[in-house]
Formats: sequence, structure tokens, C-alpha cells
Amino acid sequence: MKIFSMFDGVGGFIVGLNNSDSDFFNTTYSNQFEPSRKTQDAFEVGVYRFPGMEHINTDVGLIPDEKFDEMRENGVDMIVGGFPCQDYSVARSKKHELGIQGKKGTLFWEIIRAVTHIRPKYLVLENVDRLLKSPSKQRGRDFAIMLAAFNNLDYSVEWRVINAADYGRSQRRRRVFFYVYRNDLNWAKYIDNLFEKDDNQRLDLFVDDIDGHAYDDYIFQKGLFARQFPVKQEANKNRHTFGVLSNDVVDVSDNFTGQIWNSGVMRHGRYYSIDTEPTMEETPITLKEILQPEHEVDEKYYVTGDKLEKFTYLRGPKKIERTSETGHTYIYAEGGMSPHDSLDLPGRTMLTSEGTINRSTHLIKINDRYRLLTPIETERLQDFPDNWTKFKQLSSGEIVEVSDRMRWFFMGNALVTGIVKRIGDELKKIDTGY
Repeated sequence: MKIFSMFDGVGGFIVGLNNSDSDFFNTTYSNQFEPSRKTQDAFEVGVYRFPGMEHINTDVGLIPDEKFDEMRENGVDMIVGGFPCQDYSVARSKKHELGIQGKKGTLFWEIIRAVTHIRPKYLVLENVDRLLKSPSKQRGRDFAIMLAAFNNLDYSVEWRVINAADYGRSQRRRRVFFYVYRNDLNWAKYIDNLFEKDDNQRLDLFVDDIDGHAYDDYIFQKGLFARQFPVKQEANKNRHTFGVLSNDVVDVSDNFTGQIWNSGVMRHGRYYSIDTEPTMEETPITLKEILQPEHEVDEKYYVTGDKLEKFTYLRGPKKIERTSETGHTYIYAEGGMSPHDSLDLPGRTMLTSEGTINRSTHLIKINDRYRLLTPIETERLQDFPDNWTKFKQLSSGEIVEVSDRMRWFFMGNALVTGIVKRIGDELKKIDTGY
């Protein structure tokens, strides 16, 4: 299977799929470009790590249609990518939340442009779980727009919010994964047989089919995510939603009022969504299990003095008087958190600010000393090999070291490659006969 990795970062999807089966999954093209930076560190790490691949270092919007046509001619049959999520991030205030209309949100349409030209069999995409509720003024609209866009290209979508720690990994990181597949594939026909209805069925018959739990069966047991990431066999609090999407994306944008839960499937413009819960049968990896031995840890990672006092303040409870833009005075309150991260739990969700003096940065206590996670330890939280991001290759061919700050930033932007591996394991089964 030949793959185009969009918004590649430092190759998280590639690492995960290679760990699944490097003979079956062959990434032939990658695109990585960070418009806000003069240096293209992530791209240069990719060049160093994947020397046999064609690396494209340009804004994806500037990739010509002809390049996508070339990918199709060269047999690319899957697109993967964790497309930029800043406009959907929970870290953004509702006031400044831009959703799919935001500058980076528009990059989703570059995925649609690529699909239009390449016509891949599959896509596997990843984003923050907030996407399912974006924007706050019309919850679920952005995701519904994406579903409608894929439907208009004759693709179906299965999705699941996955917390990596619920499935045996070392980080409590919740992300929504999309499995998108073309409707002429045998897998799509297999699904249609599950429901025993044709595309011209009357809507009331489709609803009757829902009542007969055909879609429940798919989401709970037979779908890609159900096979690899088991969930309890009933909807949480009986939350489930059925809906029909307009063929007009603008109409969806203007008028969508449905409810999108954390699991679901969309076929032929109809979607069924269920609030699922993980079975919690897998034991997560704890922080202490991914730490380097202390004799390997450089003194520069230890925190003392004023820096430690700053961490204590940031992680503690606080009430601060603030004044709004209109002159209104109010009290901003923030609850406290543990003064340091528990070594007996998986790590918290890493952000790109990891390693800075920040409330979100991991702070651990060992032998009565406090320190940051090392770059290697953050790589382990994302299931990358040790020192994956230590070196990069410049355009001159020179290989140089990457700063700790950038390595932390990379991992805050990355995804848990162990989850991608399991998606790859099941996708290989599906592609070779399910």
C-alpha cells in the first residue's frame, strides 16, 4: 500500500504504520511545512529519518494539482495525516475559536483537493476530540461539514475518540481518528450486506434498521475501531443519534443541528453516532515505566529555586481579579493540581509548551528532586524510538543536532504511534480480505 503522509510532522503516522508492517505499508510521499517558522526543523528530521521518500517542503495549498495527479499515477492508495488542529484546540478560548472557517481550518479543504485527484482507497486522519463539538455556537457543525464533503466524493467515514491510556499506552491523550474508505471497495460492500438495505431505501426503513441494531453491531463489534479498541456493548447513558446530511455543504454549514458522539459511522450521507465507553481491560503504562535511569539524566533538566517556585504557583489554586475589554471587573478562578505528576499514572496530554515553565508541563519528583521530562522520555510518551528527533538533515546534506526545545515541541504536536500501529494492523486485514 503506497501512502502520502500530509502534515507529516516528524513522521508519527509513518512510524506507527511501519511498526505494523513495513513491508505492507510504504510511505512514498510526505508533506511537512510550518509557515510560522523560518527553519523547517520537523521537515529536516523527516529527511534524516526517511531518506528514500519524496519530501515536499511547501505549504500544502501551493502543491499543484499535477503533483497529486502524479501520486495517483504512481499508485498512492492511502492518505494519512494529523491535520493542523489549532483552530479546534481546547486551549483556544471560545471567543477566538475559528473552527473550519479559520486559517488553519481551511487546510482540511486541501485534504479534499488531494482526495479529488488521488482517489485513494483509504484515509486515516487524526485531530483533537474538540472537533466533534466545534464551533461552540453550533456544536458538531465542523465535523458534519467534513462528513458531507467526504460523502460528496463517494467515501464513507468511521470515527472514534481514543484515549491512548485506555488502550495500554503511557499518555492520557484523547484524539479523534477518522477511517475513511471509498464506497466501491469490498469493505464497503461488506458493510452494506450487514445492513441488508440498498442505497435507495426509504428513510423510515433505515430508521427501522437502526432500531434493529445493525449499526450498533458495526460500531460495537464489526468496525475497524471496534476490532482493535473494544468498547462496552451498550451506549453510555443511552446516547445515540441518527441523522441525514444534506448534499450541499453550505446547507450543512448553515443549518446543521445534530449531535455527534465519540463513535460513529457515515454511509451514503446518513450517519449514526453512539457515545461509547472503553472496556478498560488494558493496563496503561505508567510514567515511572518510561523514565530514563537517573544516571542518564543531565543536570539541566532539574528544576530548583525561582523556577520551582514558579511551577508551584502555576500548579496551585488561584483567584485573580481581571478586567474585561469592556471594563467589567471579574474574578478568574483556577483550581489546583498536584504539585508534581504521579509516577504511578500515565502521563497527561503533552502540549507544544512541554519543557517550558508552564502549568501544562510535566514536573516529576524523584529522590526529593524535581525535574522535567527529558526529550527521550517525551518520545516514549508518544511511542517513538529513543532519540528519534535528536538529529536533522539540512538542505546541504549536513546532519546537525536538534535543540531540546524543538524536540519537546515536536512531541507536543505528535500522536501516539502505538495507536496508529493498531489501526494499521486492522487496516491490513481489511485490505487483504477482512
